[in-house]
Amino acid sequence: MARFMRLEVTHTLLDIGLIPLFYNGDVDTAIEIIAACARGGARAIEFTNRGELAYPVFTELVKHFAQAEPAIVLGIGSIMDAPTAALYLASGANFIVGPSFNPEVVRLCNRRKVLYIPGTATETEIATAEEYGAEICKVFPGDTLGPGFIKAVLAPCPWHRLLPTGGVDATEASIGEWIKAGAAAVGLGSKLITAEAVKARDFDCIAAKVAQCLGWIQRARGVPTFLGVEHPGLYAHQASADEISAWYARTFGFARKEGNSSFMLSGAGAGRLEVMKAPEDTRLHVAIRVSNFEEAVAALQAQGIGLQEPIVKPELKAAYLDVTDPDGNPIHLLWLAKK
Repeated sequence: MARFMRLEVTHTLLDIGLIPLFYNGDVDTAIEIIAACARGGARAIEFTNRGELAYPVFTELVKHFAQAEPAIVLGIGSIMDAPTAALYLASGANFIVGPSFNPEVVRLCNRRKVLYIPGTATETEIATAEEYGAEICKVFPGDTLGPGFIKAVLAPCPWHRLLPTGGVDATEASIGEWIKAGAAAVGLGSKLITAEAVKARDFDCIAAKVAQCLGWIQRARGVPTFLGVEHPGLYAHQASADEISAWYARTFGFARKEGNSSFMLSGAGAGRLEVMKAPEDTRLHVAIRVSNFEEAVAALQAQGIGLQEPIVKPELKAAYLDVTDPDGNPIHLLWLAKK
């Protein structure tokens, strides 16, 4: 059974803008590839049904990441018919992707509130798939249709959400062309998860390339790197962190969540407040939210500002600057996956 429902997966894919897709018959290698994609910032990943061991490998992947990294959204691709889709849905697939549109598959997925991304190559196919409830349509083969196809069909039908695969290169020029043409997201396979990197087990290279591609997507969308202040962090001095956070929660009706090192408070609006458990000489820190962690790091390094050792997880990336603001307040970057 899927752990993530259709609307949640749709919003995740549209926000990230990238689906890495691959097949590998070795479970351990597939785990490393998925973990690398997640470290790079791509939380939704497509494992393709293209080998004899695809089903048992996928089942093991679902089991592993449900425990190790539950924020990762695993889907299955290259699905042609409803019986195969049902098999993978029973194993926990969170979305289904096909090279073509199949009405039986979409009915099955709709019953389970699971996202189905069908392959389409004409405006008629896109419209038909949408009539059946498709939120996102795969444009395939992308290398044949090209960015001009997306631009053309969006002119009379701007509500389409199109995801090209098969013609997207892992370069800024290619990704930028597709996104600026109107692609809601792009799918990248062997040009992102290269055979050379997998053979060399250079999974850090894959993670870095994923992060780079995500940066190009945000740039093509016109999203700034530094988004604003995510939260201030207070340090306990005269009262305990428990007392301080409880006061804010009681006084303003904030929700309070305890973590290992702090309490996080939030209300119905934007922004949060963090209360640190361990006292420090300083009284507060400032968290700056970024759209792409690696791009933000590069922008700061260009100014001669370094960072301390980062924390990298599928749902967040964070690191303190090695300098403070002019008043001595620490600052850290924060990238959060949208939920």
